[in-house]
Formats: sequence, C-alpha cells, structure tokens
Amino acid sequence: MENLYKKLAAHLDKTPGGFPATESGVELRILKQLFTPQEAQLALSLAMMPETADIIAQKSGKPKQEIEPVLKKMGEKGLILHIRKKQKNTFMLLQFVVGIWEYQVNRLTKQLIADFNEYVPHLIKDQQKSQTQQLRVVPVEKSINTRLHIMDHERLENLVKEQSKILVAPCICRREHAMMDKGCGKMEEACLVFGGGAYIYESRGIGRTITQDEAMDIIHKGVAQGLVPQPSNTVKPVNICLCCDCCCQILSNIKKSAAPARIVNSNFQACVSDDNCTGCLACEKICPMDAIEMNDSGITAVVNLERCIGCGLCVTVCEFDAISLCDKKDVERWEPPRTLVDTYMRIAKEKGLF
Repeated sequence: MENLYKKLAAHLDKTPGGFPATESGVELRILKQLFTPQEAQLALSLAMMPETADIIAQKSGKPKQEIEPVLKKMGEKGLILHIRKKQKNTFMLLQFVVGIWEYQVNRLTKQLIADFNEYVPHLIKDQQKSQTQQLRVVPVEKSINTRLHIMDHERLENLVKEQSKILVAPCICRREHAMMDKGCGKMEEACLVFGGGAYIYESRGIGRTITQDEAMDIIHKGVAQGLVPQPSNTVKPVNICLCCDCCCQILSNIKKSAAPARIVNSNFQACVSDDNCTGCLACEKICPMDAIEMNDSGITAVVNLERCIGCGLCVTVCEFDAISLCDKKDVERWEPPRTLVDTYMRIAKEKGLF
C-alpha cells in the first residue's frame, strides 16, 4: 500500500507544480488522507490533459463501467478535474498546488492542515527553482501613475472587466489558519475565480457567483486590509487571489527569502521622494515583505529593492505623496504567458520535465 502512494507522489511530482519527496514522508500522509487506494491507483492513469473514461479505462486496464463512477467521485472531491461539455465527460490529472489543495477548502481537517503546513515549505522551495511562478503580483489600482510602463493585463480593473463569469471562494489559507486558531482576522471570502474555473467551483458548491462590481468591491476591501493581489501568471488570468503575508503559504514563504523580488514575477518597485517623506512609518507597517524601513537618521523611508515585490500597498497609505511605484530598472520586463496551459508548459520546460 505504501508503494502505491509513493507511485502517486512521483506521478504528481512530474506535474509543473511538483510534489517533492521528503525524509519524513509527510507528503504520503497527505495523499492517504485525500485518496482511497482505489482512487490513488486510478490517478496513476490520468494525465494533465482531458481524456474520456474510455481512454482512461484502456490505460488502467479496468472496465469503463467500473472506473467512471470513481472518476466522477474524485472530481467531486477535487482530486482530479471533471470537465462536462454537453454530453461528453472528460477527466484530467490535477497538480497538488495550485490545484488539488485549493479544492479541499470545504474538506479540511486539523490533521490535514498540520501535515500540509509541515510539507508546504518543501513544496514552495521546489517551486521557487523555476523562473516562472504560478502567480504574479500586480499593483493595486491606487498606486498606478502615468509614469509607469503598465500593460492592460497588469491592471486589476481591466482583468475583472474582461470576465463574464466570476465566482468568489473562501481563501483556503486564511480558513486553515483560522481552524488552527492562528487566523489573522482578514477577509476570508477573497479568491476570485473566472470563466470555466468558476463553473467548476460552482458545481462543487464552493463559493458564490458575483458581478464585476462586487468583485471590485472585494478587491478594494482586501487592499484596505493590506492584501496583495496575485492573479494567475497569464495574460488572461483564471483567478485573482488576495493574499496576506501571514497566512498565504506562497507569500509567507517568499517573505522568508532574502530577496523576494527575485522570486516574484512583477515589473514594478516602490520609490521614495525624500523631500516629501515625513517618516510617519505608514508604508513600513503595511509592506508585506518588510521591504521598507527608516534611514539611519530615522527621517525618511528607504526601500530595499531586493525585497520589494511592487504591489503598491505602500502608496495607498502615504498621505504625503512621498512614495510611488516605478518601473524596475535594468531588468527585462516580465511578460506572462498568454494562457494557463502556456504557463504550465513554460514551468515544465524550466524544470526539465520535457
């Protein structure tokens, strides 16, 4: 039985998001809580491309009538992706993060959370080896100025206005921390899901459908609480997460790095005008990466460009126009892949998966 879950772990490790092995074997404990042995065996026959039950039956050596109900149940549990198009059902392997884990938002247990929190530093460290990350950082609207070289896909309002179907789901990171009595108290309903993903969430009873105006209201509320907007790393995003630096597993682990700016895919950084700065410390307090501190004299703010991820939250709290966003200097602009498939292909290539 142990060997079965090791095979599944190795199978998931070949996805762009990865699923690295650990000395403690915590990743196997996680899989045992999520997958029954029958589900684990069947998942070995799935690929990260939609396939019919007929094809999966051939690959698994099991009758279609036996595996199709199991595949549908796995889809309901968020272990794989079940895609319904007219009368055609297809099924696809999901990577662990972003993927399987986020679909467990309504199925969390304290044991699963404890094991995930033990495992996630290993997972994030593995993901940070790639230049292309699964999420990118875009600046909050209030921080955008006319001097910035900013594209439409870097403006939150544009990203929302392009969507015809929007769903807001609970943030699994803040929910799991709250369940462990370590919550920060910031808004939980903070993950925006678009298009086909919204329909999938809706079919599983996760979240609720909202309008574009409601989505912008949620973003504005999140920014006021110091949350960082992180869309999927694509020109056409499938989601926007509003993340805090304390609960968000991605941001909190990036924050532990000596140079978060080298990890995050962003084109901007904060700049300070010494003439206007009063040393009020507002920008220092809201910065999610501890990238701002007072100079030796304690009079003006100084930005550590190795830590600044260009979210622009500091700009929203400065009452003296002393801090603004600037284009990153002397670096090539980050241009995200067009679609999520392109992003996964780029990450897979960077990891040497093909």
